[in-house]
Amino acid sequence: MKTIATYTLGCKVNQYDTEAMLEAFERAGYVAVPFRDAADVYLINTCTVTGTGDQKSLKTVRRVAREHPECAIVVCGCLAQREAEAIVRMDNVMLVVGVQRRAEVVSLLERALAENTPINAVGPLKGASFENLFVSRHEGKTRATMKIQEGCDRYCAYCIIPSVRGPVRSMPLQDVRAEAERLAQAGYREIVATGIHLASYGRETGEKLIDAIRAVHDAPGVMRVRLGSLEPVVATAEFARALSEMPGIMRQFHLSLQSGSATVLKRMRRRYTPEEYLRAVENLRSYMPDCAVTTDVIAGFPGETEAEFEETLDFLRLARLSRIHAFPYSRRCAHKKTDRAGEPTGARIRLIDDWNRAVRAV
Repeated sequence: MKTIATYTLGCKVNQYDTEAMLEAFERAGYVAVPFRDAADVYLINTCTVTGTGDQKSLKTVRRVAREHPECAIVVCGCLAQREAEAIVRMDNVMLVVGVQRRAEVVSLLERALAENTPINAVGPLKGASFENLFVSRHEGKTRATMKIQEGCDRYCAYCIIPSVRGPVRSMPLQDVRAEAERLAQAGYREIVATGIHLASYGRETGEKLIDAIRAVHDAPGVMRVRLGSLEPVVATAEFARALSEMPGIMRQFHLSLQSGSATVLKRMRRRYTPEEYLRAVENLRSYMPDCAVTTDVIAGFPGETEAEFEETLDFLRLARLSRIHAFPYSRRCAHKKTDRAGEPTGARIRLIDDWNRAVRAV
């Protein structure tokens, strides 16, 4: 009996991809075991959004090789896409697949094992199409995640993701319907629709995000739908009205902010202003007065002055968001080098956290 254990670092999209690859192994006769147990194969889905993600990913690979010297290791995900040549030389690594060819993971690994030669299956992402992976269940969870979009072309100044996830590509609308129905038939009553840059869904096909959301919402058996992180530019009055007409849409929306300062947003190469962000929040609240809006804020972006940070605090007071995830700028995550390293950020994050707690206590 062949056994496999999986470990996922990073986002919900990675979690979805891991589930899909695990199911592929199980269909091939492998038996899943907990990651802490001994296994024939260990699949590690990596993250590279920050330097910490890199370190945790590589540390996990090394630890597995040290603790289970007879195993075969499969490394996939964003760090694998970026550092495939180095990773394929690590102890016990038999396959590196990055963010494409995951549907072939079983056949690629078995070929590597048969030939006793590690395989680097990572290739360029230019021209890549949407890889329609199959997920029928999510172990230990009452809600299912559906990845309906892949890739990003925003190239924000601090983000490496477009380089490792590739161009925007979307699950065809008919496939969205089919997978939602399949998950509902498997007993899931709540589905989370997500993607690397969900707001870009359909950009290359002409289909609309709201239609994909409606396809999930209207699938027989689906009672609740949650949405992954959205760009504020997508939350128009028309979009908010359409969501409000779907009773199964959970009234919690994560709109990425990063900074409440117009000058910092411009340096970040974000494609909205604080005023446009606030308008998006108002659109959602206008049609769904009981909705909760959450966000992310980066503290200490290179060159951020005290005055610009105060602008962010003032904006957060004005927007009165339900929850704020504040985190320090990570120079390692920048797509391109910036002029200088981030300013000390500890005090700024504490201020945001204090405000966050105060808002949640109201």
